[in-house]
Amino acid sequence: MGTDSLADRYEALLFDLDGTLYVGGQAILGAVDVLAQLHRARLFITNNASRKPEDVAEHLAELGFSASGQDVVTSAQAAAHVLSQRLPAGAAVLVVGTDALRGEVANVGLRPVRRFDEDVDAVVQGHSTETCWPILAEAAYAIRSGALWVASNTDTTLPTERGLAPGNGAMVAALRTATGAEPVVAGKPAPPLIEDALARVGTRSALVVGDRLDTDIAGANAVGIDSLLVLTGVSTADDLFRADPSLRPTFVSFGLDALHQPVEDPDSDWRVSGDGENLILAGAGDPLSALVAVARQAWQRPNFAAVEAADDNGAQAISAWAPDRHRRGPAGRALRATESVIG
Repeated sequence: MGTDSLADRYEALLFDLDGTLYVGGQAILGAVDVLAQLHRARLFITNNASRKPEDVAEHLAELGFSASGQDVVTSAQAAAHVLSQRLPAGAAVLVVGTDALRGEVANVGLRPVRRFDEDVDAVVQGHSTETCWPILAEAAYAIRSGALWVASNTDTTLPTERGLAPGNGAMVAALRTATGAEPVVAGKPAPPLIEDALARVGTRSALVVGDRLDTDIAGANAVGIDSLLVLTGVSTADDLFRADPSLRPTFVSFGLDALHQPVEDPDSDWRVSGDGENLILAGAGDPLSALVAVARQAWQRPNFAAVEAADDNGAQAISAWAPDRHRRGPAGRALRATESVIG
């Protein structure tokens, strides 16, 4: 496969945040060092529309990463860009979200408002812990009256230290139910956020690095660039096995340090068999090769149910796929799961 590292194959790297660089309030072990050793353009892309880019960069710096506001692309910025492409300067936009989202709307020459009246041209909706019935009602009135509706993202859940809480997508669902309308979506997996990031780095030779199949990987596929799934956050091995083609990553690894290793194909010593819904894993080799071997077989079986071990080697490989095992330190290489855009 060559001796170039995975990172060296690309001109730019686009990093997701929560679950990829940190979990909760702590950096994933080794992540700070991995990024410090990169010599490629890089941006941090986030579906979180509640914070300003400078605030996101400050949080990253507190965790030990080198970042500035110019290194961060948020779904609030992407949503404001979408609005600016569809509305005339000075148009009134009803903002359901934080001051950060209101600021981005103003930055593109539009007028943020908080109440519906006949002059409201659009509604933009992003996450805020203070979103409540009155502002949702104002948004519903505007949408029902024909206002353009843009959602920063549709993530249904939001990771917190206490578990998964309702995300912006849950509030979007409330307005969808109330209005029967569908929003234009700016954040991952929709193209605008990643397209804005690509425009900022000035190249399409870019790799999206993330932990979620349904946002990070799907977003990369939507704009036609490569992706690396790291199993340190939300998506699990089982999610990978059940992923439809739009959710399948180019590469898979157990951690970010794979960016500094050459890309490899899986070991061929694993055997995956099964005539029905269940797959049987046997043989020998490293756990990541076993995972990719199972994934490739599972993708050929629409009724895939589970994978079982035929021997101790298989059992050890399956146990090594647990996400919490990959937040503790170096995890090694990345393996090719699907065809790369750049070859």
